[in-house]
Amino acid sequence: MSDAAALPGQPRGLVTSGPATDRAVNVLAPNPSAMTLDGTNTWLLSEPGSDLAVVVDPGPLDESHLRHVIDTAEKLGKRVALTLLTHGHPDHAEGAGLFAELTGTAVRALDPALRLGDEGLGAGDVVAVGGLELRVVPTPGHTSDSLSFHLPADRAVLTGDTILGRGTTMVAHPDGRLGDYLDSLRRLRSLTVDDGVHTVLPGHGPVLEDAQGAVEFYLAHRASRLAQVETAVESGHRTAAEVVAQVYADVDRSLWPAAELSVRAQLEYLRERGLV
Repeated sequence: MSDAAALPGQPRGLVTSGPATDRAVNVLAPNPSAMTLDGTNTWLLSEPGSDLAVVVDPGPLDESHLRHVIDTAEKLGKRVALTLLTHGHPDHAEGAGLFAELTGTAVRALDPALRLGDEGLGAGDVVAVGGLELRVVPTPGHTSDSLSFHLPADRAVLTGDTILGRGTTMVAHPDGRLGDYLDSLRRLRSLTVDDGVHTVLPGHGPVLEDAQGAVEFYLAHRASRLAQVETAVESGHRTAAEVVAQVYADVDRSLWPAAELSVRAQLEYLRERGLV
């Protein structure tokens, strides 16, 4: 989920629906909102020449969307063989059970409560289907169960809500933890530096072709927000609500309740480190 509209200096996005790389097609869920941007990106992944596909984040419980994903695969000559989840938020995962029924597939996720089948997902796992290879990268912070999927053949990474195509990601207290999130961003930066990843396939918003730039933008944005929160506290704004009114004054007030959860996570981070 996004906690803001596009910000100055953010890398520009590209495709919002349709083919994004040689192996990735986006089927956009019809659930746009202030928190989901254009809607949830459901990713259909397959190796060229293979008749098998993997779906990442089937999206909300919307049967028409789930059937549209299946139809898209069939038009490409593919059969959905596996369903994966980046995390358990309803806009990504609520439709997974019905999608599994419609496709006869297992659902693999980090959280055991979200799995349908015997296999989970964890750090270092490699998912291989029809020649397609996905490497599991734990990226907690947005949620405790957040995962990203490295698609080395396309030099791409599916980031769920850890990096978005527009705006910035909400890290909402208590499940969201800012320290974990910053570590996850650094882990993704390592993929761009060490593994040549250049494309971000996000959970919301358009594809980004400058993965390293996106990560650096996110890290800089977080540092800026933390500095603003620290300054607000030093100026006497003690409660999360008071800090939101000071720091998020430029954000639509309808998003302030979400911003307050983000501020709580920031305050927790600063307190744990003795900075406020």
